[in-house]
Amino acid sequence: MKSLLQLSSQKALILVMILLAFALNVSAKDRDIVVTSPDGKAVIRLGFTKGFLLSVDYNGQQVMAPSPVSMSISEYPGAFVNPTGPKIKLRNVNTEIIPPVAEKRSRIRDEYNETEIWFKGNYGIKLRAYNDGVAWRLLTKFTDSITVINELVTLKMAAADSVYYGDEDNFVSHSERFYTCRQAGSIKSNQMGILPAVFRKVNGSIAAFTEGDLLDYPGLYLLGSDKSDGSFTGTFPKVVDQMQPKKDRDYGIVSRKNYIARTNGTREFPWRAFGLAENEARLLENDLSYRLGSPCKLSETSWIKPGKIAWDWWNDWNISGVPFKSGINTDTYKYYIDFASANKLEYVVFDEGWSKPEDLEKINPDMDMDALFAYAKQKNVGIILWTTGRALEEKFESSFAKFSNWGCVGVKVDFLTRDDQAMVNFYERVAKKAAEYHMLVDFHGAYKPTGFSRTYPNALTREGVRGLENAKWSKDITPAHDCTLPFTRMFAGPMDYTPGAMRNENQKTFTINYSAPMSMGTRCHELAKYVIFESPLQMLCDNPTNYMKEPEYLSFLAKVPVTWDETKCINASISQYVTVARKNGNDWYLGSMTDFTARSFDVPLSFLDEGQYSVTIFKDGINADRRAEDYASETFTVTNRAILNLRLASGGGFACRITKL
Repeated sequence: MKSLLQLSSQKALILVMILLAFALNVSAKDRDIVVTSPDGKAVIRLGFTKGFLLSVDYNGQQVMAPSPVSMSISEYPGAFVNPTGPKIKLRNVNTEIIPPVAEKRSRIRDEYNETEIWFKGNYGIKLRAYNDGVAWRLLTKFTDSITVINELVTLKMAAADSVYYGDEDNFVSHSERFYTCRQAGSIKSNQMGILPAVFRKVNGSIAAFTEGDLLDYPGLYLLGSDKSDGSFTGTFPKVVDQMQPKKDRDYGIVSRKNYIARTNGTREFPWRAFGLAENEARLLENDLSYRLGSPCKLSETSWIKPGKIAWDWWNDWNISGVPFKSGINTDTYKYYIDFASANKLEYVVFDEGWSKPEDLEKINPDMDMDALFAYAKQKNVGIILWTTGRALEEKFESSFAKFSNWGCVGVKVDFLTRDDQAMVNFYERVAKKAAEYHMLVDFHGAYKPTGFSRTYPNALTREGVRGLENAKWSKDITPAHDCTLPFTRMFAGPMDYTPGAMRNENQKTFTINYSAPMSMGTRCHELAKYVIFESPLQMLCDNPTNYMKEPEYLSFLAKVPVTWDETKCINASISQYVTVARKNGNDWYLGSMTDFTARSFDVPLSFLDEGQYSVTIFKDGINADRRAEDYASETFTVTNRAILNLRLASGGGFACRITKL
């Protein structure tokens, strides 16, 4: 007969095994591994009977049906084919990220449950479940380099899901796409889409799909299905084999290899992730993309200084009322520097024209660079220099050294137009080299962010957005488009939309004018973008002459922060309207925009602490529906029991600053 002690030990062992199985949620029969978020709402499930099958649930509803996931590796054809002998490692994380540059918030709660599974053959997968999302990434542990032929990414969504999908027609692209809403089942296999793709489930919940921690690997795109079943398949640009210079600023692709990456055999591949939210408002608050980036690779970041930029190119250097000929010349840029200094703007961009686009050593003879950098230093204004990616690549070391000798504080690298493996690696090379010289980076003609600003916080912003520059040649930048971006492109990270137009027109009176451009929507719609659109390098796109004609408006605009301690979305409906409150220090800012439908909102100020506050508001004027530049401003005192009534005209907006007394 066994002793009582032996029985107790056996029972204890059985209990431990039961608890472990419960914790892992592993079923020997179904061979499923389930990872659940700390709050129990988000679930990611891995089946591995034959290959990997991933599914996602949220709030008890299926987001993605079991979907195949795999990778084809030339040197290891058996990897990810018949997974056996799983070794499972659990991790529970509940910590804070303190970002060197605060985009949505200055303290980021990073809380998730993670399961890492390795299989015989040195390959595996990592699963994470956050309260506001799920993510997975493939893993390999091979001793030598590998050739990745392809990665299988599939999303089996429901045909009846609606999706905001950015149609893309080429792997060589500025990634400036419109997001149109349609049924997931209507998108065919020849319709490629950029990320993020934002799905609205039938129950109203939101699932925004993107990728994270994209390093040494190509970017991911989606293709629909001819089965009309709502499923999507990933596709990637292959490695470039040959290319040749194209005009004066970029390259044309001549040929590609038959694989997507040549990379280290031991590595973690990019995250594939869903940001999950019960509604659009909560999606806007989601910073999953940042959290999925690799931790900061810079040893010291105190020199990184976000700020606003007086920009030249959009307004075509059209200053007036000056005793000199305006244009790309020394006197004009001194004027921009004076404007930035007087209004405490941190930077001026010298955009295209200070040198030949194809050669950074061929400087415009009308530009006295030494004098301008000395003048800017005297005025406490930093200069950021525009360059094409091609010109910078061709004289990489010498260009950075020259810029540093001048006193340049940042580079705006443009016409990148690709996200194959080589270009993704170029981004990292630029960020690293810029950091060596304590320079900031703004990527233009760029693919979407993937948490890169966490890894290299000097890379403050990037384009990859259909921004206001397009108003110079099209009528596509509408208020509805503006109300779509916060939930689509901005979900991936900061976007250099370049707001600030001082010529504002309604839908009927808007005209295309390249040299004297305007925006569609009211003056306050334009101002609200500074609160709603995230970019730690934020442009003032219009010319100083126009801003200085309206000192009250300029005073407010110049003081709106570019980084935030806290973000709250008050109300939202994708492409229709959005209202956001953001805190910086002791001040709160509120911004609201609508499409072409006039709207009224009551906004309780219950997010404020106790006490009295001074509120300065900018609202659409009574005639803003006829004259879009009409606005009114007033200042009054409130408490957190007050309710602000926002009345937005067609294409309208509202902005205010709330300061504690």
